[in-house]
Amino acid sequence: MSQLFPSLPDAPLLADVFRRFPAAVRPLLELNDAVMRGESELSVAQRELIAAYVSSLNACRFCLDAHVVFARAHGIPEPLVAAMLEDLDSAGVDDRLRPILHYVHKLTLSPSRMVEADARAVHDAGWSEEALFDAVQVCAVFNLMNRIVEGTGVQPLPATNVADDSALPRMDSYVDFGRRIGVI
Repeated sequence: MSQLFPSLPDAPLLADVFRRFPAAVRPLLELNDAVMRGESELSVAQRELIAAYVSSLNACRFCLDAHVVFARAHGIPEPLVAAMLEDLDSAGVDDRLRPILHYVHKLTLSPSRMVEADARAVHDAGWSEEALFDAVQVCAVFNLMNRIVEGTGVQPLPATNVADDSALPRMDSYVDFGRRIGVI
């Protein structure tokens, strides 16, 4: 890959970007915590699955790989995202979650085409307006994060070959990640 930001290492990691441009990192990570770990009708696992799915739609390998790992750590089988990309309707996705995934698919790829019927399908599956808004927020945050990652040339992480799901990283707090890398 060509060097998009000469001040960053040749194969930058997200931590490198955050260390180099720390001004908005705290509010960005606080937003991630609120959206991904705050109270919601959507479970953390479901929000991680949405994050991975949106990242896959954007072909953001770094975020896709990271959030497949986080989803797996919260009980989502790893092959599910790949199956969703092949055919969302025949993938082993919970029938109730499928309309939310269709919603974020359309919101990611053609946001100006959202219509009442898109929301009605989510509500008909038994989700509240709050749950739909939470899904919209996850979608929005990961469209933002995907652009930050791709726009700065962040490289995908090495594959995680952990057989024991209990040993997988869970990313319980994005702000804690910021502290660990020394930007907060």
